[in-house]
Amino acid sequence: MSDAQRIKELLQERVADEMNRPQTAKCGRAFVGDLRPPPADKTLPTAEARTKERHSYKPLRKEFRRDGFTYRQIAREGDVALFEQRRTGCPDAAVCFEVIRVRRREGFRIGDRFVEPAEVYPPSERWGVDGFTFTDRNKAWDKFFEISLEKPAMEGKEVKNGKIV
Repeated sequence: MSDAQRIKELLQERVADEMNRPQTAKCGRAFVGDLRPPPADKTLPTAEARTKERHSYKPLRKEFRRDGFTYRQIAREGDVALFEQRRTGCPDAAVCFEVIRVRRREGFRIGDRFVEPAEVYPPSERWGVDGFTFTDRNKAWDKFFEISLEKPAMEGKEVKNGKIV
């Protein structure tokens, strides 16, 4: 069995339970204030985070609302994530799935306020390269595994004791 096949099997095992897990979030009416995510827990800065070589990026939220949709992270492996997308406030709406390459943006200033470095969803102009939408859950998982195996394969990594090394 090739390393890529073994890595794919390991990733499939890690997320097999998630595929059959019922949705626990309740659907409800959306309000304008819901578009703004609640504040995230702050982490204390460390000496490592202050160096120019390494940044501490605010992680991408696991659940958020945007443009009338609710997104819930189903799986993440490194910089690849799989999200479930549902129309906010519609209990019978069709479910879509989005596979993304998580991107990072540097911190910046707006007037006197500093916006910290963060992981971000790819912009719409990168869709088809860094983001993909599927109506079929299995096709979304296939793309998730395909993308998540790209980096280890390019780096010549192998699988030992169930871990990518």
